Amino acid sequence: MTATGTSRSQLYHYFVNKDELISEVIKTQLGRVIAAQEPCLREVSSWEGLKRWCDHLVTMTRATQGVGGCPLGSLVSELADRSDSARHELARSFAEWQSYLSEGFAAMRDNGELAAEADVDELALTMMSALQGGLLMAQTMRSARPLELALNMALGHIARYRNIPMQRPPR
Repeated sequence: MTATGTSRSQLYHYFVNKDELISEVIKTQLGRVIAAQEPCLREVSSWEGLKRWCDHLVTMTRATQGVGGCPLGSLVSELADRSDSARHELARSFAEWQSYLSEGFAAMRDNGELAAEADVDELALTMMSALQGGLLMAQTMRSARPLELALNMALGHIARYRNIPMQRPPR
């Protein structure tokens, strides 16, 4: 508050309490994360779209050398053990972000690109877990390589559920 010259009373004019302020910070960060990944995130409805999204994440991380990591992941490390309401808001935010992946995997399953038995929510959780671990290591190592490796590992797992059309032999 000192840096901005904001008083406590001004802050509480807009927010009922600290939990409400933290909730708004989390929602704002989620909005920024989603906006930075558009439109690639919405194109995850195909294998090529999924790969483009992963490439986009690696490119963004390479540009920053991992500095800053994931805004939501950083908030988790700061808040999850201190505030149950913040932890719940962060879980909700990750679930919303992950829902884009679940929807994309469902579209891939519906169009036959993924096997019918593919659990789209589990695949989305796998990808999100790889992404978060990769971003954390990228931040630590100041390199996009850990993220690239983690996403490639997740892609390899998801590829096990791909239905690859058989090619006809030449006549």
